[in-house]
Amino acid sequence: MVKIMSSIVWGFLIIIGSQMTWAHSEEQLKSIEAPHGGQLRPAGPFHLELIAKDNELTLYITDHGNKPIQSAGGEGKANILITDEKGGNKQSVKLEPVYGNMMKAKGDFKLTPQTVIAVLLAVPGYETQGARFTPLSTEESTSSHDHQHDHSDSHADDHDHNHDKKHDCEHCKTQHN
Repeated sequence: MVKIMSSIVWGFLIIIGSQMTWAHSEEQLKSIEAPHGGQLRPAGPFHLELIAKDNELTLYITDHGNKPIQSAGGEGKANILITDEKGGNKQSVKLEPVYGNMMKAKGDFKLTPQTVIAVLLAVPGYETQGARFTPLSTEESTSSHDHQHDHSDSHADDHDHNHDKKHDCEHCKTQHN
């Protein structure tokens, strides 16, 4: 009985540990160019890509291996907080499945660099997930590191990190651009 329980515990720990290494962090996703040009965020078992334009949101859902997760039968909500020189305005719009792994929402809103969009997503077979986006923020860097220093040739080789947007994905063993 002890052997069986020990095997179950070890199996559970291996599964949990492997799931943790498959997931990308928010920092890693910030350095990846999104397939549709939007903003990527992790949300449980998903990568969510939000393309935000005035009056319209498009959300793409993939797993951590970038395989599409079907949106059919799913539902979502986007809470949009728009802040500008006049103050703040909050609006909620319903995300509806369109086809494949895409959902869309329309509303009457104009995005600003301070706009924050909180997405809640329910897809059949998965727990409800959420993510926070700042689609026009200038604070978000597209570089693969989050510090500043002179990148002149005089010290181009005196630090050991990569300056391109590519990264090796631990869970699928491929390099993403």
